[in-house]
Amino acid sequence: MAKRATTSAAKGPVRAPRARVGEQPPAERAKPVHHEGPVLFGQDAAAAALSRAIRSGHMHHAWILHGPVGVGKCTAAMECARLLLDPDATAAHIDAFKAPRDTRTGELIDAGSHPDLHLISKERAEDSSIKELRDRKQTNIPLDLLRELMIGGVVGDGKSFDSPVWRGAYFGHNKVFIIDEAELLDPYGQNALLKTLEEPPAGTYIFLVTTLEERLLPTIRSRCQRVAFRTLDARAMDACFDRLAIPTEERGWLSRFADGAPGTAELAHKHGLKAWSDELLPRFATLERGQFDAGLADRLAELVGDFAERVVKENPKASKEAANRLGVRCLLLSVGAHVRETIARAAAGDDAEALAHAVRRAGLIATLEGEIRANVNLKHALADLVAQWGAL
Repeated sequence: MAKRATTSAAKGPVRAPRARVGEQPPAERAKPVHHEGPVLFGQDAAAAALSRAIRSGHMHHAWILHGPVGVGKCTAAMECARLLLDPDATAAHIDAFKAPRDTRTGELIDAGSHPDLHLISKERAEDSSIKELRDRKQTNIPLDLLRELMIGGVVGDGKSFDSPVWRGAYFGHNKVFIIDEAELLDPYGQNALLKTLEEPPAGTYIFLVTTLEERLLPTIRSRCQRVAFRTLDARAMDACFDRLAIPTEERGWLSRFADGAPGTAELAHKHGLKAWSDELLPRFATLERGQFDAGLADRLAELVGDFAERVVKENPKASKEAANRLGVRCLLLSVGAHVRETIARAAAGDDAEALAHAVRRAGLIATLEGEIRANVNLKHALADLVAQWGAL
């Protein structure tokens, strides 16, 4: 049984997942720095609900962690995994919702090589043994990737995968599956997941992490316990800034930009998004005054391209496509923060016309985000955004 737990009929030895954009691969990653204090900030209710479930000894096997981007959902899922996988985790660790880091389990998770922790995201297609998945655009989590990494079965090219869900735990304790951006599971994948969510083997726990819970099928939602996450208040954000050692002079802008999402604040700080805002927002304001900026769309594309090149240069094993997606996200965050502030000012001033225009511009950002997910040409999508922004 131990041998089967470490191998797959089609894949060979278990491999650690590839690094995310901007990170080092697991084999080269520096040893993480673990801080004193809580793992989660400002999510006391969510952490308490998960701690109670684990402490009860009868934890439900399937969970949906839902809420805005960058507020700690994935962090919470990973902490649950640490607590569920580590036999050295005590009741005190569970109550504090912070697993030990100096155990064998903690070290394996830090190294990205724990065989009973399975992380599933659209980026895992880059490392798939299925050529069609490696070559396709990563716009969703297709059924074949789910079969390869979790539920098993025959995929489009005829390969057959056994099911990691139904293998015994390598260390004989528990198994944890985390599906990030679970709303990107295609309908076939969601339907194929239903039986596993309803009746997984004992000691198997599944966490669906999503910002768009409504995109999950009702039959998926009905089989899962749900935990809501919220944006953080100013006090919790200050604690995050202390943890990240962000200079005091940067915190005011970051607080406004991140709007209660520490993950967004960390991203903005790491990649210098204030410079993007300082350059772009006056140009968007010019559009809003009715003066067309012919070079703005090209500049937006240039910023995204330069960002992606810099990320890949810093880490040659990073995916250029994933780096481009992260660059687009940074762009959307920068413009979105401007629209959010415009909406707040218009609402405070009871300016119905300005509020209507700002809401429509928020719709343009949402449309652009959908077009990028649908693999529309980036330059064309940005040109359309600029044209419609000015037309309002």
